Amino acid sequence: MSEAVARRRARGGGGAARRAERTAVRIETAKFIERNIPNYEILTEEALEIIEANAETVLEEIGVNFVNNPGALELWRAAGAEIEGERVRIPRGLARKLCATAPSRYTQHARNPEKSVEIGGKTLVCAPVYGPPFVRDVAGGRRYATMEDFRKFVKLGYMSKWLHHSGGTVCEPTDIPVNKRHLDMLLAHMTLSDKPFMGSVTDPSRAQDSVEMCEILFGKDFVQENTVMTSLININSPMTFDDVMMGALEVYARNNQACVISPFIVGGAMAPVSVAGTLTQVLAEVLAGIAYSQLVRPGAPVVFGAFVTSIDMNSGAPTFGTPEASQILYGAGQLARRLGLPFRSGGGLCASKLPDAQAAYETAHTLNAALLGGVNFMLHACGWLEGGLVSSFEKFVMDADQLGVLHKLAAGIAIDADSQAMDALREVGPGGHYLGCAHTQANFKTAFWRTDLLDYKPFETWEEQGARDTQALASARVAHLLDVYQQPPLDPAISEALNAYVADKKNSMPDAFM
Repeated sequence: MSEAVARRRARGGGGAARRAERTAVRIETAKFIERNIPNYEILTEEALEIIEANAETVLEEIGVNFVNNPGALELWRAAGAEIEGERVRIPRGLARKLCATAPSRYTQHARNPEKSVEIGGKTLVCAPVYGPPFVRDVAGGRRYATMEDFRKFVKLGYMSKWLHHSGGTVCEPTDIPVNKRHLDMLLAHMTLSDKPFMGSVTDPSRAQDSVEMCEILFGKDFVQENTVMTSLININSPMTFDDVMMGALEVYARNNQACVISPFIVGGAMAPVSVAGTLTQVLAEVLAGIAYSQLVRPGAPVVFGAFVTSIDMNSGAPTFGTPEASQILYGAGQLARRLGLPFRSGGGLCASKLPDAQAAYETAHTLNAALLGGVNFMLHACGWLEGGLVSSFEKFVMDADQLGVLHKLAAGIAIDADSQAMDALREVGPGGHYLGCAHTQANFKTAFWRTDLLDYKPFETWEEQGARDTQALASARVAHLLDVYQQPPLDPAISEALNAYVADKKNSMPDAFM
């Protein structure tokens, strides 16, 4: 052992105890964020009024399509809309009037009441990546996702302190038949985690299965009286509402379950290239979608969604973390707040193929925009890679660690007597240092946010420990979290009933992979 190494180890006399404290198994979940900072308001009052007026014109003169859904057309006709084929033209002011019955904030209950979340107002609830058919890790590279991958992501979400929500389709398990995989995914969320989760939207019957499984988990009366799922309903931009997504929306609205009603827009392809034009289309689509949910059931909980990227005009590929996407997020947040509705946008979005510098830059831009833009429900908060085609195990824990930064920023700056630190300033005086003063000793454990992943060691120590980059550190953390994972307890009778429901449903139909 070199003298330098010996000296460093000697200086760390309490290092073993500190390491033991840091590595002890602790399953913590931070409370959802309550912002104590102002939102960033990018649009002037005049700009907001122009966009709102233009959106009303789109609904009144151009209209939106409700395809293969005669029941929806009848509801709109009865409400006063003009119906021509599948085109619905909504008189000026009608959609906004219908949206007024939607709640401005609601509780999504978790099976562990301590982990229930509030969505709306000044809250920010973080949920993981949603939808990728592929997964990636250091050991296996890029591959189609399996149900075992899905279960691992649910476990990682449960073990991640700063993640408030278990999410939905954290990856698409392609080894399970299409018509049955939603049952296995829901069962995993319900049994491997006790955080809130999302329901299935790929068919109205699967939405109904989601409701019925929740009735087993929570009790039928509880589900009808409370919200236990927040599920994602995408609009087929531009201005098309298909029968599959609307059918799922109808099931959830009738059963008092929340839906994020969200355009899915790649600017320049599915919306105009300008920020103002895109915001006009976003608002028109959201107004129509939320208004329809209120036609199904007035008071049904909904979230104003905005998922917008721009397009690379050379390759045609979507881009992420761009300034235009942030501008649209900020503007959509203002429009949502003027409607008095919860807002969904943001996430750990990137186009990079690997959890590298590009991924980090683009993700950081989007996460910060989501915090400042007033997002209430942030889907894709961790794990997103390759434009949403890949769920990355390493990026999942990298992003989940950085969500702690959002918690710290959102808290704002304390100005109480202890935070003013006048006693520390008097004790140390000119020319001293604060390491040993009473104020530092009383506050050092909680004064600064601390990463559970990134490396701040001296170069020599870092080199001795393998000179690992961030991806290598993340890979080790994935392995550690899965190794120390402890399944949350669940009433055996409920667990048995859920497994029986899944088995019966699967046995009732042949496998379908299309």
